[in-house]
Amino acid sequence: MERRSFLKQAGAGLAAGALAAPAIAQTAPTIKWRLASSFPKSLDTIFGAAEVLSKRVAAATGGKFQIQVFAAGEIVPGLQVLDAVKDGTVEAGHSASYYYVGKDLTFAFDCAIPFGLNSRQQTAWMYEGGGLPLLREFFKDYNIVNFPCGNTGVQMGGWFRKEIKTVADLKGLKMRISGFAGLVLKKLGVVAQQIAGNELYPALEKGTIDAAEWVGPYDDEKLGFNKVAKYYYYPGWWEGGPQLSILVNQKHWDALPKEYQAVLEAACWEAHVDMQARYDVKNPGALTRLVAGGTQLRKFSDEIMAASYKATEELCQETAASNPKFKKIYEPWLKFREEQLRWFGIAERPFDNFMGSASQKRK
Repeated sequence: MERRSFLKQAGAGLAAGALAAPAIAQTAPTIKWRLASSFPKSLDTIFGAAEVLSKRVAAATGGKFQIQVFAAGEIVPGLQVLDAVKDGTVEAGHSASYYYVGKDLTFAFDCAIPFGLNSRQQTAWMYEGGGLPLLREFFKDYNIVNFPCGNTGVQMGGWFRKEIKTVADLKGLKMRISGFAGLVLKKLGVVAQQIAGNELYPALEKGTIDAAEWVGPYDDEKLGFNKVAKYYYYPGWWEGGPQLSILVNQKHWDALPKEYQAVLEAACWEAHVDMQARYDVKNPGALTRLVAGGTQLRKFSDEIMAASYKATEELCQETAASNPKFKKIYEPWLKFREEQLRWFGIAERPFDNFMGSASQKRK
């Protein structure tokens, strides 16, 4: 009897909520935003995160809060999204914050630091490890509120027109590589260049660059890199868990009703989870097709990995010594990374290694 009474009361409550929702929607303001993406529409997974966000926000507000997504170049070039948001040209943007390390290397923490966190660790650091409050404070100087919105998981090391076996092979190599990693590789002799995704194929095809990294097999197959470069390297040590972010103009964020703010935050989280789920489903099949088509998989040598790690540590320490904003985030981030490495070394890595070995034995 008590259970039936409870269910009856709960049903009445749900019915009341269902009746109240339209009334709330009727009194809510109609708001239309423009969101500039750093990515082309052809890359449905990385560009698609902003579309997931837009659809969820509209659905949750009965169409009252609409965010129209524009691909790279439709309003501003892909690498100018942060400035467009800061200046109020658009209300929001979807980008990889390490594109803007030319302004301050601290931006890299909002995306990826070489030999840094994997995707799970990055999410843990942002939401539970103190990363988001630290970065929110940093982004205030740019009139921006940032929200995690997607992660690709660890990326591939990129496409090369020739084999790279030693550190000496890197000297003079012209490579498209973004963010902090470009400065690391510069220490090893690479001529790093930052080029938007929609411009990569022609640059690689014409020999303007010798190598290019993007994300992983699914996107790389779409961009056709396998047609103009034979060697596909792994792992992308510079992007163990690169996070994408929604950047919102502070003034426009403050003007949003609290209910809309809550909806936007929830939609960012949904898009954040959705992106990696898509990549994890789509990458294995794409890699199989690429290899079947003649792509040559290569692993970066231990020499290259060790030299890159050393150069990364040096650059981080040099930057922390000269940039107080970087140091403020780097020190707690470094402590968090070391704790995570110890934990993953006990639980996650032995399990993954065993499963990989067991899978090979079954074949």
